[in-house]
Amino acid sequence: MEESSDLYDVYETNGSPPWADDQHQCLEELDTVECLRRKIKYFFMNPCEKYHARGRKPWKLILQIIKIAIITIQLVSFGLSNQMVVTFKEENLMTFKHLFLKDYVDGGMGTYAVYRQADVYDHIDYIIEQYGHLHNITVGNHEYEKTGTFYTPLTVCQEFYRNGTIYPGNETFEIDAEVETECRKVYPMYHPSLQRAFPDFELHFKRMVSVKITFVLKAINLQTVRHRELPDCYDFTVIIIFNNQAHSGRIKVDLENDVDINECRDWKVTGASARNIYLTVLFDCLIIITCIISFTLCTRSVINGIQLQSEYTLYCKEHCGKEVPWSDKSEFVNGWYILIIVSDTLTIIGSILKIEIQTKVVTSYDVCSIFLGTGTMFVWIGVIRYMGYFRKYNILILTLRAAFPNVIRFICCAGIIYLSYCFCGWIVLGPYHEKFRTLNTVSECLFSLINGDDMFPTFKNMKQKSSLVWIFSRVYLYTFVSLFIYMILSLFITLITDTYDTIKQQQSGTPTSELQKFLSVCKDLPNSGVYRLDKKNSCFLDCCITRFRKHQERLSSEA
Repeated sequence: MEESSDLYDVYETNGSPPWADDQHQCLEELDTVECLRRKIKYFFMNPCEKYHARGRKPWKLILQIIKIAIITIQLVSFGLSNQMVVTFKEENLMTFKHLFLKDYVDGGMGTYAVYRQADVYDHIDYIIEQYGHLHNITVGNHEYEKTGTFYTPLTVCQEFYRNGTIYPGNETFEIDAEVETECRKVYPMYHPSLQRAFPDFELHFKRMVSVKITFVLKAINLQTVRHRELPDCYDFTVIIIFNNQAHSGRIKVDLENDVDINECRDWKVTGASARNIYLTVLFDCLIIITCIISFTLCTRSVINGIQLQSEYTLYCKEHCGKEVPWSDKSEFVNGWYILIIVSDTLTIIGSILKIEIQTKVVTSYDVCSIFLGTGTMFVWIGVIRYMGYFRKYNILILTLRAAFPNVIRFICCAGIIYLSYCFCGWIVLGPYHEKFRTLNTVSECLFSLINGDDMFPTFKNMKQKSSLVWIFSRVYLYTFVSLFIYMILSLFITLITDTYDTIKQQQSGTPTSELQKFLSVCKDLPNSGVYRLDKKNSCFLDCCITRFRKHQERLSSEA
């Protein structure tokens, strides 16, 4: 007893016994693992749980709610402004058709075309005459374009094959395939007929490819003044084409206009204040600042997830001797944060473009609408992340995420079959069916058939000029409908159903992945207080405090 007492005294004076070092190291490793578990578990907590765990305010959640509201207001405001621009463009296009196309009727079912040589000359003369009398006939604020002090002329250009002799009766022809262009200019205040102004100008109908009439008109969109926005100045490049490429005796006539929106050189608005414009710019600046803050917070969360993934991977490699599967690694990279980062980037770019449009620096409405529309769409999709915190709503999100890889593989395989039907239908049925004339219309037609839309007209409108092609079309359409509706779509639904059953099994509480099994050991609740300790102290200090508490409990129990 005395020897043992002396030995104990030696250990007390000289340090801990040898086996205590191993025990100390073992306890330290265990506490380090517990600390890692709590860090990972805290990382996967929702904002409410994090608030109970560490008292941290859900700033990202609050910021996203505010961002959704202000971005939606911005989008609606820009949409109303863009709607006025689109309306002005469309109505001017319709105005030009009524002004310059002879006997044009709204909503005509057939293509506007001419069939006689005299009609072609008559239509060209009508365009020149209307162009010359524009000031007297238009009810809009249209004006000719000026270059210096001179008006820009109307241009009539004829494209035709350089040389050729064509004798359909003898079934002989000789033609030079190179196309030449011959142009004439007509000024606005001088508007006789084409043949009187240019007696040497003749349309070579046998060799003519097209006749293109081009002129530029200016207009100002005044309707924006009522909404306290500065009006834009528009340049309409009107192009009227007489298309004779088919040489079928039917010359199709089409009117198009290219629109260029510019800032008006000199303007003065009375009875209205420009204050609304500056308030809109300030509101856009507020959105940019909000998106920058959101971008920073989400980027920080993604970086923290990647760092935590590295710690977990290192632990599994050193202590367990195995690699972490990609499915567990991907859990640390939050796809919702990446979606919000992309949304913030698009919204920032779109807001900058919107500010430039408001201040008339640029007029690229289409580019701005793409950025703002896509950014707002991603913002609203990101709301689903917060719906996932409720158990009843989370099943949809988990099913979509789990089924996504298999759905992509399935779509790739089904897409190959779909493309094969597209190419076959285009080349075989194209000459006999309007919906199969181009690859684009073929794809749209087949996609409509998959959804059960427009099925009877697709069968009915097939021309029966060729019995062989008609029979082929029946086989083609019946096999496509049967294959995609009864087999491929059914397999697709089965794929989603199987994923849904798997998710329900996972929600029963049984850990399925290695990461979930690793976290299931940690029983610390968010309101237990240990997570606040992790916040105030490092893991090493936390481990030391934990060991000190255990040592105190052991001493008290021995006493």
